[in-house]
Amino acid sequence: MTFETSEPPYLFRQGTSPLLISMPHAGTYLPPSLAARLTAEARQVPDTDWHLERFYAMGESLGASMLIATHSRYVIDLNRPPDGSSLYPGRSVTGLCPVDTFDDTPLYAAGDVPDDAEIAARRAAIWQPYHDKLAQVLADMRACHGTVALWDAHSIRSRLPRFFEGTLPDFNLGTADGASCDAGLATQLLAIAQRSSRHTSILNGRFKGGYITRHYGAPDAGVHAVQLEMAQSSYMEESLPFRYLEARAREIQPYVRDMLQAMLDFVRAAR
Repeated sequence: MTFETSEPPYLFRQGTSPLLISMPHAGTYLPPSLAARLTAEARQVPDTDWHLERFYAMGESLGASMLIATHSRYVIDLNRPPDGSSLYPGRSVTGLCPVDTFDDTPLYAAGDVPDDAEIAARRAAIWQPYHDKLAQVLADMRACHGTVALWDAHSIRSRLPRFFEGTLPDFNLGTADGASCDAGLATQLLAIAQRSSRHTSILNGRFKGGYITRHYGAPDAGVHAVQLEMAQSSYMEESLPFRYLEARAREIQPYVRDMLQAMLDFVRAAR
């Protein structure tokens, strides 16, 4: 079985510095044959990490490389293990090929969820090329720079009872409980976030980093990986039409840029 799509699995922009920004949930594309199986709600792809490519345009001035998903996470989730195992055992999560929304409503109108063969086809067509590219970029950067930084960029609605109680902090930094990044660097990043009097922050709270952070982060091997899950209320509207709020985004962007700069300074010093 093959998975038919007219879009490439990712967009990539080559940078010059030892920093890669990955955006695995920024994609919105649904192949027509799949979209036809989904509910009207699902076709709006509400669980997208909206506008991250625009938000992280600042990365270009830092020489960062950019790896950006094209397909919706409803096609396949690029930040899940390829075997579909849970990142948070015992907690409610969405899967490798999700069958429900973050609000716990079904994605498939007729209940025709993907079987193992279809999941394998989607993994081969979309998941594997994204991860092959991610791994190759990191390897090339390591060969050129020695020590490198991987920033996994995410955002999510600030209130989602299915996954967490109350309101999510604005900055949710994850380093797999210290396994994916130097502890001192992680502390420095949190301190930068805490400089903002208008935003809340936490390190390794509800979001500790997904598959990408956990799999590729290897400080002893020269790869320092951090996931930032931003509350969408800090830069956009959280309901349709999900508009980008430029003035609000400008309030939080300097802190994110300073964190990216701190990552760069650290890996350059560690070379």
